[in-house]
Amino acid sequence: MSSTEIQQTYIKVDNINLYCEFVLNDKPPILLIHGFASSIFTFRRIIPLLQKHFSVFAVDLPGFGKSEKPTSFVYNFQNYAKLMLECIHKLEIPNTYIVAHSMGGQIALNMALIAPEKINKLILLCSSGYLKRSKKLLICSSYLPFFEKFVQYYVRRKEVKEHLKNVFYNHTLINEELIREFGSPLSEKSFYKALIRLLRHREDDLLPEQLQTIQVPTLLVWGEEDRVVPLEIGKRLVQDLPDAKLITYKKTGHLITEEKPDLVFKNILLHTS
Repeated sequence: MSSTEIQQTYIKVDNINLYCEFVLNDKPPILLIHGFASSIFTFRRIIPLLQKHFSVFAVDLPGFGKSEKPTSFVYNFQNYAKLMLECIHKLEIPNTYIVAHSMGGQIALNMALIAPEKINKLILLCSSGYLKRSKKLLICSSYLPFFEKFVQYYVRRKEVKEHLKNVFYNHTLINEELIREFGSPLSEKSFYKALIRLLRHREDDLLPEQLQTIQVPTLLVWGEEDRVVPLEIGKRLVQDLPDAKLITYKKTGHLITEEKPDLVFKNILLHTS
């Protein structure tokens, strides 16, 4: 089966309905994993570029985007990683390149730890790293009846545009489409339930000694003005990962696929060739 058009569908993996967009064209597969409170939309500017060179697969993680937001799923990186590996198996992909943004980077690194043979190379865009688990008091508080209201207030205390200003260096790129797309989950009750479960279940990010065992070749790409995951994290990761290289973009924030899609694509192509 081969198609140069972007296909949109749902696939059931471990009894969870996952929204998926893909392009099949008999070229090497590449899996795209978005970050926290985001979706496949993160990659909208690079998918048209990638599809000329890869069979592209992008999935909304459980709890985000158009995917199911189950209360039965344990929202931690290891489970996300296992689910994405199951997804690869379901799609009958023997091995793949992975491009992962922000929190998706931790998921990709966990995948590399669990099943390195399934991954050709990693491209981590402003990957999260070295975060500790939520404090016990916060985890305990998450079981209180009013906590969901508190999370809603905390998230919605700022306008969507203000949140976007935090992930962009160039604020002139923020438009109505972005505001609408990133603002749409905020009206879904299930979105907040998923956030609370992620706060409860999320383990520590991978420790240096775990990172040092990952042999998968890794490209780290960073915006030098990233205010969400500072460049210092990238500098630490490149030291801990045995086979890693760090590339940085000047005058670029956290959402580099929006600010520098052509450069991101070029670096992906160079790293995978």
